[in-house]
Amino acid sequence: MSSNAFNQTRHNTQGEIIDSRWKGLCFVGSVAALIMLILMIIQIIIFIVWPPPNTIEGYFMLFHKNWLLGLLSLDLLYIVDSVLLIFIYLALYVVLRKTGESSMLIAVVLGLVGIAAYFASNTAFEMLSLSNQYMTATTEAQKMMFLTAGQVMLETYTGTAFDVYYVLNTIILFIFSVNMLRSKLFSKATAFLGILAGILMIVPSSAGTLGLYFSLASLLPWGIWLVLVGRRLLQFGR
Repeated sequence: MSSNAFNQTRHNTQGEIIDSRWKGLCFVGSVAALIMLILMIIQIIIFIVWPPPNTIEGYFMLFHKNWLLGLLSLDLLYIVDSVLLIFIYLALYVVLRKTGESSMLIAVVLGLVGIAAYFASNTAFEMLSLSNQYMTATTEAQKMMFLTAGQVMLETYTGTAFDVYYVLNTIILFIFSVNMLRSKLFSKATAFLGILAGILMIVPSSAGTLGLYFSLASLLPWGIWLVLVGRRLLQFGR
């Protein structure tokens, strides 16, 4: 094969990988993956240094002393992470859609539904509002009312909507990983890390001690997956 023919073949192959119109999205996806990793590390440090309270009144006192730390204890950064996930999912769809367009479209739709469910489950700002009202309450009956409302907010925080989000994102990881193995655009290590993270995310973090252990164990493969995916998306974005 002549050098011109080889270069033309290489050009065509690259063109099949990613259309130039989507390079900006790939770049944004790579940046989103990096920021998400950084936020995840920050969140872990916050939970270690300032463990979240065990009671509703403890949360109210925390919000009263430091409203920002109170919001962070109720996964404020995870809300940002969920927004970043949208760009990562869209970028992966653009890159992997030719491998399995139907499955990738299903994955993206499930991802968006899951993210919307998470937004509905997070009650950080509701808890902040209840805390302020609790601190200004003048009677025990009023305080008890706000404590009860706070308990409802915490149940919502780890309830059905959160579990839906968690399960859907587990399914998405498996779909992405299978398409990564089929496409050969990502390394096998990236695909297998996604599968491992998905397996460890089968049990929702809200499922008691077992769920907590599984959630913590999933952070390592998930973090490495973000690095590998972000680096690959950056290459496509360039």
